[in-house]
Amino acid sequence: MYLSLVFLPLFGSLTCLGFGRYLGFRGAVLVTTMCTGSAFLMSLVAFYEVALCGSPVNVELAPWFVSELFDAYWGFMYDTLTAVMLVVVTSVSTLVHIYSSSYMDGDPHLPRFMSYLSLFTFFMLMLVTGDNFLQLFLGWEGVGLASFLLINFWYTRLGANKSAVKAMLMNRVGDFGLALGIMGVFLVFKTVDYTTVFALAPYFQDTSFIFLGFEVPLLTTICILLFIGSVGKSAQLGLHTWLPDAMEGPTPVSALIHAATMVTAGVFLVARCSPIFEYAPGALAVVTCVGAMTAFFAASTGLVQNDLKRVIAYSTCSQLGYMVFACGLSNYNVGVFHLANHAFFKALLFLGAGCVIHAVNNEQDMRKMGGLVQVLPFTYAMMTIGSLALVGFPFLTGFYSKDAILEVAYARYSMSAEFAYILGCASALCTSYYSFRLLVVTFLGPCNMHKSSMSGIHEAPLLMSLPLVLLAFGSIFVGYMCKDMFIGVGTQFWGTALYSLPSNTLLVESEYIPQDIKMIPLALTGLGAVLAYTLNYSNVASSYTFTTSYYGRMLYTFLNKRWLFDKVYNDVFGKNALSFGYNVSFKSVDKGVLEMLGPYGLVVMFKNLSGQFKSLQTGYVYHYAFVMLIGLTFMLALVGLWDVVSVYVDNRLYFIHLVTYLIIQATAGEA
Repeated sequence: MYLSLVFLPLFGSLTCLGFGRYLGFRGAVLVTTMCTGSAFLMSLVAFYEVALCGSPVNVELAPWFVSELFDAYWGFMYDTLTAVMLVVVTSVSTLVHIYSSSYMDGDPHLPRFMSYLSLFTFFMLMLVTGDNFLQLFLGWEGVGLASFLLINFWYTRLGANKSAVKAMLMNRVGDFGLALGIMGVFLVFKTVDYTTVFALAPYFQDTSFIFLGFEVPLLTTICILLFIGSVGKSAQLGLHTWLPDAMEGPTPVSALIHAATMVTAGVFLVARCSPIFEYAPGALAVVTCVGAMTAFFAASTGLVQNDLKRVIAYSTCSQLGYMVFACGLSNYNVGVFHLANHAFFKALLFLGAGCVIHAVNNEQDMRKMGGLVQVLPFTYAMMTIGSLALVGFPFLTGFYSKDAILEVAYARYSMSAEFAYILGCASALCTSYYSFRLLVVTFLGPCNMHKSSMSGIHEAPLLMSLPLVLLAFGSIFVGYMCKDMFIGVGTQFWGTALYSLPSNTLLVESEYIPQDIKMIPLALTGLGAVLAYTLNYSNVASSYTFTTSYYGRMLYTFLNKRWLFDKVYNDVFGKNALSFGYNVSFKSVDKGVLEMLGPYGLVVMFKNLSGQFKSLQTGYVYHYAFVMLIGLTFMLALVGLWDVVSVYVDNRLYFIHLVTYLIIQATAGEA
């Protein structure tokens, strides 16, 4: 069962990819959805056996690489962390498959699309179930490949091409850091197996080594390199620019990338490597600060976005920052709990946005919508539930994990924790504003739509509505049902899957912080809702006055241009790389040095010399006799003076001279 759970989506993908033209649209949907749905049912059984019954499972399938000290096996490790990730990935993926069967109806390449979705799911399952770093890297690169294929699914669109290439290139930067981290792990521990590496980590706590000419802490360096991989995959600050642009793909792709796969891989990596990170406090401080800055950056940028999917994309980036800095505070269970909760309401928001886009003739600009609550009441209800869960409305799923993250940040008295708490609270205010702004502008505000778009507006069909209902139940109840089990004080749910030093466990302290501090996120959420309603509905003139003022225009421009990250990257890296590629690599090297040494240089010279050698073939016997005599004389002189010549001439040159002489003699004899 445990192997079938992983390989069923691959079977569905390969079947659909190879025989899609014979299966047809309905057959392709049926095969892939059945395979993914079966994997979900098996993941529920695995969750019961592994997580609830406390019976971890290890499956060693076959050897992969065995070369002296280096040995990597096809192995699968099912512990509590893996079981939770399996349920999250397979459940959301199954619902996305069902949703896609209706959303993509009429697309001539639907079998290929369903195949890519199943392939995405398989690589994510391979990533979370592997028992060594090399297998994790295989799944890591696999989800990158699948994301490229899905973002670029509509490959005739230039925007999709650019976004897919951008996602691939930005992830390659992070993957390079991850590869260096895995190499460092093998260099130190002489294995890539999780169990061995985690068991030996404490013995290298105070060890240093030479890296790029500097003496640096060993585990801190390895952890930062591993975290660079997480920065790329989970779109943390610095390598985040690909995530909003990934909206060019179909909406089900966005839901799958942002909710269950791809971006959650980075958080999973940090949680999986918790036994190493715990002994690298410097790396944990870096993780905390990067996560906090990402949460605030993305939340502030989302304030002024007008594209419906892009607002939700920046929301994902911000929530990933929350998860990362929770892990940086050594509360990995809280970070993973927020990851699981976030998957449900973020998938609900994206699929709900897909229903809106599907209804209004593929329009994505919120400014060209409005008044949709009258014609799309069901979609409005679903989007409202998802938004309330996202902002942390009391007793919904997001409330139980998001507030817990801020509480543990407040309970830890360190510079990085205080920094994370302040930015986390500011991000909560921004999150509330842009979430309610989305609802007000899209559904409650005055209608700004074209009459042609209004004429064909309709609610989503059954196959698109059913996943929304199921995700809405998850967005309401999952946090309440799982809170005590996942992050309750004294819970033994995680077992040895997550490791924190006793001094770093803050859940007990967070229970006893002042009640006024616990109410701050709720107050900020309410303030954000009031501001969103006021500035975008009841008093729009004040919003217009502020954005047209000097400082307001500067702030709006700065945030709308995403803090100018793209401009800096284009000016510093993009233009210089293109200039180097054309002026140096192409003009100077390819068309210059290589061609002068190749087809237009040495080749022409040798061709001309060979033409001149033809003039030496006169056809007269006495000319050839003269050449043989000169050669024989030179050879005898060389043999006679060999003791003197050998001091300056290598023996190999003598051999070359002998061979050359024999060739000349043979040539002269034939002539």
